[in-house]
Amino acid sequence: MTSLNRRSFLAGTSALGLAAIAGPAFAQQGFDFGAPMTDMPAPDGPLRWLDSGDQKGVFFREFLANYGEARGIETVYDGLPWVEIATVVPLGVRNESAPDAFALPLDMPPAVAIDQGWVQPLDDYIPDIAEWRAGFPTGSFIEGVNMRDGKTYGLPFTSDRRSSTLLLFGREAMALTDYDPSPENPLNWDEFRTAARQITENSGGSVYGFILGGAQVNRWRDAVLSLASRAGAHYGVSGFVTGFDFSTGEYALNSEEVVAAVELLLAMRDDGSTFPGLLSLNAPQARAFTAQGNAGMILQGPWNVPLWEANNPEFDFGFTWTPAPEGADGKTYVNTLPSAANMMFLNADAKNPYHAAEVFRLMGTVEGQTAWANVVGPSDPAIFPAANEQAEMSERARAVIALQEQQVRATPVPYSASTGFVEVARAFQMPTPDIAQTVQGLFAGQLTDVQGELDRLNAAMTDALEAAIAEANAAGADVSREQLVFEDWDPTTDYAG
Repeated sequence: MTSLNRRSFLAGTSALGLAAIAGPAFAQQGFDFGAPMTDMPAPDGPLRWLDSGDQKGVFFREFLANYGEARGIETVYDGLPWVEIATVVPLGVRNESAPDAFALPLDMPPAVAIDQGWVQPLDDYIPDIAEWRAGFPTGSFIEGVNMRDGKTYGLPFTSDRRSSTLLLFGREAMALTDYDPSPENPLNWDEFRTAARQITENSGGSVYGFILGGAQVNRWRDAVLSLASRAGAHYGVSGFVTGFDFSTGEYALNSEEVVAAVELLLAMRDDGSTFPGLLSLNAPQARAFTAQGNAGMILQGPWNVPLWEANNPEFDFGFTWTPAPEGADGKTYVNTLPSAANMMFLNADAKNPYHAAEVFRLMGTVEGQTAWANVVGPSDPAIFPAANEQAEMSERARAVIALQEQQVRATPVPYSASTGFVEVARAFQMPTPDIAQTVQGLFAGQLTDVQGELDRLNAAMTDALEAAIAEANAAGADVSREQLVFEDWDPTTDYAG
């Protein structure tokens, strides 16, 4: 995709080329936009929309154009890499030239954008907004995230109920083992390790049992925390709550579950079952080696399904749950049910707020959600389960969404306890090495003491949190560690507060 430079973006021009994205053919033809939701004012220039592109661009470029034809308004869609969004959105807000609707920079909690006056509520624009919100799944609107003082901010149109560590495997490679995994028949940790060894040995070393994009450091965090969660650990998974147990108010990065998960990966390395050079591979490269038959199993996400179906149609593959120890059946976790990265917000200085809000409203209907699901499938699932059920996608894609409905749960959100934790998030200094770097170092042999390194990290995280809370309170946050204990959290269900 050709990205816009900052100057042309701020001038409001659109020079993007359409990315060649693997996925279903566009399926919006004949979408019924219906009558306008209210008496719409005359357009004030084009309706402008900014997000991070990729498959969102495939959908919204045409959806917005069709909407514009139905409503008599020019539309401009821009998709930028996240690194550019982090620059152009704040600059556009300051210069009063930001689009009508935009995604927030990844490191900006929505509460900050609300406090700083970047965005405005939808309540003045969407009629019967409480009824509209009621159509979403429980947990879609969260106080401190996309709700503030009863007002509605932020469109939660995609679900983050995704695991980035599903076990995906080539069936030809798996046929070299004693196992036949499926969503109904997942592998436990011992079987996972044994299958990797059998693939490597029974292929004569031409296929390695397991691969990971080890140069992409977050893959180590995701793999270990998910494996440990399946063993029964439960905690936050990003930012200052990475490894934080909301039941106890303590970090658990040195728990027996995390230690055992790291030791499982090290044992597979020592068995000779892991792909040589995986420490130099990123996630897409690891995915490609799997489809080419060079590796038998990979821990990655549901986006592999449509990518492989489109780009490697001859590759016969299956998927199952993230492995768990025998007898364990823990969940894996995300921070919120709605995907924060895909959430869209209404510019406080929008020139066409009614039109932007009407697009938000349409994307909060079964029809709009189904149109989205027809294009994107399991990569970024629609937040409405009914839309995923109705959408045109392969049975395998539908099954991977269903599996994640069973495996993935949403944790408590610190900002729902107090928006003062926004200041904590700003002040928090992640220790170095963090959990991802620690596991990567252990796998590479640069570090050797698993328990000792995780003890060090756990203590460093605790110290960093205490320092961040002190700094935040000095700035007027008025928060305490005790507020991060959610005694009513049942880790087997989504936390809805």
